[in-house]
Amino acid sequence: MKNCRHLRTGPATATVTATATATAVVALLLAGLPGWAPAAVPAAPTSHAATPASGAAELYQTHCAACHEGGVPRAPHVLKFQMLGPETVLKALDGGLMSAQGASLSMAQKRSLAEFLGARALGSTVPAPQKVCAADAAGFDRSRPAQSTGWGVDPRNSRFVPPAAAGLSAQDVPRLQLKWAFAFPGATRARSQPTIAGGAAFVGSQDGTVYALDLRSGCLRWQFKADNEVRASPVVESWNANDPQAAPRVWFGDLNGNAYALEAFSGKLLWRTRVDTHPRLTITGSPRYAAGKLFVPLSSNEWAAAADPSYECCSFRGGVAALDAATGARLWVTYSIPEEPRLTGEKTTAGTPRRGPAGAPVWNSPTLDLARHRLYVGTGEAYTSPAANTSDSVLAIDMDSGKLLWSYQSIAGDAWNMACFIGGGPNCPAQNGPDLDIGAPPILQRLPDGHDVLLVGQKSAHVFALDPDTGALRWRIKEGRGGFGGGVHWGMAANADTLFAPNADTVFLGTEQGVAKPGLFAIDPATGTVKWFAPAPIACAAALKPACDPGYSPPPTAIEGAVFQPAFDGHLRAYALDGTLLWDFDTVREYVTVSGATAQGGSIESAGAMVGDGHVLVNSGYLFGGRMPGNVLLAFSVDGK
Repeated sequence: MKNCRHLRTGPATATVTATATATAVVALLLAGLPGWAPAAVPAAPTSHAATPASGAAELYQTHCAACHEGGVPRAPHVLKFQMLGPETVLKALDGGLMSAQGASLSMAQKRSLAEFLGARALGSTVPAPQKVCAADAAGFDRSRPAQSTGWGVDPRNSRFVPPAAAGLSAQDVPRLQLKWAFAFPGATRARSQPTIAGGAAFVGSQDGTVYALDLRSGCLRWQFKADNEVRASPVVESWNANDPQAAPRVWFGDLNGNAYALEAFSGKLLWRTRVDTHPRLTITGSPRYAAGKLFVPLSSNEWAAAADPSYECCSFRGGVAALDAATGARLWVTYSIPEEPRLTGEKTTAGTPRRGPAGAPVWNSPTLDLARHRLYVGTGEAYTSPAANTSDSVLAIDMDSGKLLWSYQSIAGDAWNMACFIGGGPNCPAQNGPDLDIGAPPILQRLPDGHDVLLVGQKSAHVFALDPDTGALRWRIKEGRGGFGGGVHWGMAANADTLFAPNADTVFLGTEQGVAKPGLFAIDPATGTVKWFAPAPIACAAALKPACDPGYSPPPTAIEGAVFQPAFDGHLRAYALDGTLLWDFDTVREYVTVSGATAQGGSIESAGAMVGDGHVLVNSGYLFGGRMPGNVLLAFSVDGK
C-alpha cells in the first residue's frame, strides 16, 4: 500500500537534490498526524534529547525544519513528534518505508535525530509485558478448526462469514459490548486483520511480532518475531475437528518481502523464504493457500524510493508468486508486467538514468477460482511512463503454471510515484497519475442464474463486473468521486444477492473535484443497480480534523442479516440489509488492556473486522496518510461476555 499521498507541494520549480529529499523523510512517513493532538500539547524538542556533539539541532535545521515548521502542507509540526517517540522516527529512517530517502544520513545521525525529535533517549521506555495465558486458556481447541481461508474469509474473497462460523446473528449485533483490548507495544498503526481458529486470534503487528491470543480473554498463547512489519492477515490451515494428530500451519508475509510458515499451535518456525529478489519488495496483501500451494502477492515501496532524484527509477514489477506450502520453495512467479525493465537511454533533469517499464504492484489478496483452477488479482499504477497496459488492471492467472490467461485494464495511462508529490521531482513520470489502483481484491460471485461474475472496486470509485472466463466487461458504475485514498480502497463484501461496496471519497490533497459521497453502497451484482446508500455519519470532533475523516476505506465484513463497516474516523458500524444503522462504536479512546498497559484507538484504515465464534475483532489506529495513530486490537461479544 502507498502511504502519505497527501503531500503535494505544487509544480516543480527546481531540481530536487538527494539531500533535500532526505529532509522530507519524516514529513513523508509521519505526515499522519495533522489535526491530531492529545489533551496537552507537549513542548518543543530541546537539547536534552541530544548533546551538542551529536549535532542533532543542526541535523534538524538541515533536514527537517523546512518541512516541519510550516513549509510543507499538512506535514506535522515539530511539536507533534514527541507523541510518536524516537523509536518510531528511527524505524522510519532506518529500514522503514523511507529508508531510501534517509540513506544520506549515518546511523549515528539517524539515532541522534530520532532522539531529538522524540525528546527522549531511545529505549528509555519499556513496554509492559504481555499477559501470558494460564493453563486453562493456553491450549488450542481442536474442535474449532479454522473457518476462514484468510483475509477474504473464503476462496472467492466474499468476506461473508456464514452463521455457523460467525456465532452471531443480526439480532445480536445491537448488544455487542467491548470484551477485551490488546496493545501492540510501540505501534502507531494496527493493520493486520486477525484470523480466528482453535479458540484463538492470530494477528500481526507493526514491529513484526505475530501473536496467538486466547479469543475469550486476549491473553498470550505464543508470539513470534518476524524480520519486519506484518501487515497482512495470517492464513491458518484448517484441520479435521477433534483430530488429535492435527498439526495446522499459519502463513504470512512481512514488509521486507519474506514469507513465513509456523506451527499454528506452538508458533515454531517451519520455514522462511524471500519471495522475490527485488530489493524494494514488500508483502502487503495476505497470501492464499490451496492444494499445497501458497499464493503470495508482490508489492513494493519503490514508489517511495523514486522520490530520491539519485534513484534509478524504476525496476519493480508486481505480480504473484506460488510457493510450496510445505517448504517455501518457489514454484513459479508471474509478473504483472511481462517485459523486463531496462535502461531506457534517457536521463532525468537530475542526470539520473531512467528505467522501465515498472510498477503495477499487487497489494491485495488473490481470489481463488477452484472450479476454473485460476486466481485473480487487481494491480496498481505504473511507476514509469508510458504506463504498462496491465496497470490498474485485473489479471487472471493459471494456478498450476502461472500463465497469464487474460487481463482487463480499467484505467489506462496511470503512471505515478512519490516524486510527483515532492514538487514534481525528476523521477515523476510524464503521465503523473492519477494513481487509481485496484487495491481491492475481486470477488467471485455466483449469480441467481448460475453464472459467475468477478466484482471489482477501484480507488476511482468505479465498481464493475467482469466475465471470469474471458475478462469481458459485464457492467460498470461510478459510486462517488474517488481519488488517492478511494473510492473503493481496500475491499468489498458480498452475500448471496448483494455486493457491499464502501466509498471513502476522502480529502487528501484538498484539490479533489466533485461531490464526496463517503458511505456504504449496496449493489445488485447482476446489473450494477444501487439498492441503497448509507451515507457515512459525520462524527469527527473539530479538534481531530483533518486527521479524522468520515471515509469508508476499510473493507466491510458481512454476516447473515448484517454488515460491519469500519471507518477512517475510528468508528466501527454495523448495518442491517436495508441500510439501517444497527450499532456504532467509537474506537478513538484510551483503553486499559489485558496486560495492564494503556493503548490508544485511532483511525481504521486497511483492516476490516473479523467475526467468529461469537466475537467481533477489529484493529484501531493508522498513522499514515493523514490519519489518527493507534495501537489496539479490540474484541467485542454479546453483552461483553
